[in-house]
Amino acid sequence: MSSRDAEVLKQSGRSAMPLDDIAYRILDVLRENGRVSIAALAEKVGISRANAYTRVESLVHDGVITGFSARIDPAKAGLSIGALVFVTVLPQAWASFRERVSEMPDVEWCAITTGEHDAMLLIRAVDVSGVHEFSTGVIAQLPEVRTVVSVVVLDEVVRRSFLLPSDLPERNTEIPLGMTRWTPASPGRDTLPPR
Repeated sequence: MSSRDAEVLKQSGRSAMPLDDIAYRILDVLRENGRVSIAALAEKVGISRANAYTRVESLVHDGVITGFSARIDPAKAGLSIGALVFVTVLPQAWASFRERVSEMPDVEWCAITTGEHDAMLLIRAVDVSGVHEFSTGVIAQLPEVRTVVSVVVLDEVVRRSFLLPSDLPERNTEIPLGMTRWTPASPGRDTLPPR
């Protein structure tokens, strides 16, 4: 792989280089405790402290680790309501939609999706009126937005900081056709610049 190809993969959000078993073990330890010392990390993974330090720095440099942060309970922090907001975007407005959404402090997470809607946002609010205000008074008012559907989250069953390939069980890949419905992407979604 050329350095140019590696850079394109890195910018697209995909791993530029395959990770080895030690890298995955490091990520597994950090997932449980992002504040673990290098010495404790090295001991848990079974490598030297110098190797642990170098590998963590490399994972950060390569964009595999994108930051270190605390996990909080949104309700205990005063944001007791979560909502999924599904948005349909006008085809010619993708770049400005991405820019506007990334600047909205209410949005915890946004993904471009397949299916009936073009994007899904996870927002947090103090109460239901905050979700209503955001849905009708903020996101629906954007000139880039065609439709908005909001769904209040009643309960969060699972929230993981991230998954690793080793977390996924092996599954039967012989799924009969017709079990999945694919909806074509609207024009403009395939011409987005890399992240």
